[in-house]
Amino acid sequence: MPMQGGGMEIKMDELRIGVIGLGCRGRDNLETILGFDGVKVTAVCDVYEDFCDRGVEKVVTEQNIAPFKTTDYREVLKRDDVDIVTVFTSWETHIKIAVDAMKAGKIVGLEVGGAASLDECWELVNTQRETGVKFMLLENCCYGRTELLVRNIVRDGIFGDIVHCHGAYAHDLRQEVTCGKENRHYRLKHYLSRNCENYPTHELGPIAKILDINRGNRMTRLVSVSSKAMGAERYINDRADSFVNRDLIGKKFKQGDIVNTLITCENGETISLTLDTTLPRSYSREFTVRGTKGMYEENTNSIFLDGDKEGDSFKQYKEIFGNAEKFEDKYLPDYWKNITERQIKIGHGGMDYFVFKAFFDAVRENKPMPIDVYDAAAWMCITALSEYSIANGNVPVDIPDFTDGEWKVRKRFDV
Repeated sequence: MPMQGGGMEIKMDELRIGVIGLGCRGRDNLETILGFDGVKVTAVCDVYEDFCDRGVEKVVTEQNIAPFKTTDYREVLKRDDVDIVTVFTSWETHIKIAVDAMKAGKIVGLEVGGAASLDECWELVNTQRETGVKFMLLENCCYGRTELLVRNIVRDGIFGDIVHCHGAYAHDLRQEVTCGKENRHYRLKHYLSRNCENYPTHELGPIAKILDINRGNRMTRLVSVSSKAMGAERYINDRADSFVNRDLIGKKFKQGDIVNTLITCENGETISLTLDTTLPRSYSREFTVRGTKGMYEENTNSIFLDGDKEGDSFKQYKEIFGNAEKFEDKYLPDYWKNITERQIKIGHGGMDYFVFKAFFDAVRENKPMPIDVYDAAAWMCITALSEYSIANGNVPVDIPDFTDGEWKVRKRFDV
């Protein structure tokens, strides 16, 4: 049996997992985990008893054995029948739980979200260094079909030297945010009390992999600006006669409707991120990659290459809408070409399956995690830094080097 970080032996034929956090995302992820062979959920935990009960029912249905149940995550960390913990709790608790889990010798898979402070990012990094326990940020968008297609095109030099990338979390969350009390969802209190790029990793993760962040490159500085906050308040007031949570009627929200963040990189590239969650819109991550020889744009699923067309640029633009599909035969990873219906149904069109498979494979094979603690800290700290930038008149803020200079020698590691 291979030894994992912290000196813990893992039985490769059965990974024993404690699932901490069973809200909406946690329940979806629990179902994903239970769909893997050689994985056994031995413990479930949530601060809400009824969420725990639902988790137990799901595990019993799939495994025919009831897992240990608790509302105190520390009880999960004490158990000898838990080798791995997956943390799907609120933004304000998930890093602390991950830190405590590594100190207890448990391998950690951490759900995404922004950080409340730089201090907790440093604590995450330092704990992983001190314990040697394996850690992975479960950023599913790094395994997205489009993101991996474009990454492979970039790696082949088709776009030339990459100059700029853009991404967004553009998702109408007005109902989810404003009904947070009824749904017991943590986003509500954040939108009432904070103004920042609160959910950066979906858009930043794939971009960071393309730009080799923490592996030959690093993010150096950011500045964030915010619009006024009107969307959530208007959503509630327009429904005042029937809105369930009467306490929110007329309440002012702090979170700006649109937050734009501009990031500079050591190697000269720029990154722009947009948070857009409290105005009516369709979903998009606005994934865009610009190079000296061409570009990709998600909103039209199009690739434009220098020299392909001549003449009217607007006509060219319309003619290439949707042409990215033509590049899939050569550049789409084989596992996306061969995806099964079951993998698609697991969640987010297959991304959830692939990120958990990568996590479990790295544990079983005792290999480095494809999205490691340095990635987690660098991506999640954007929340805390953007909050500071906005609160202080949109000032530029330095981004820490969590690798302590190792980014200069660390080798590229694609997911």
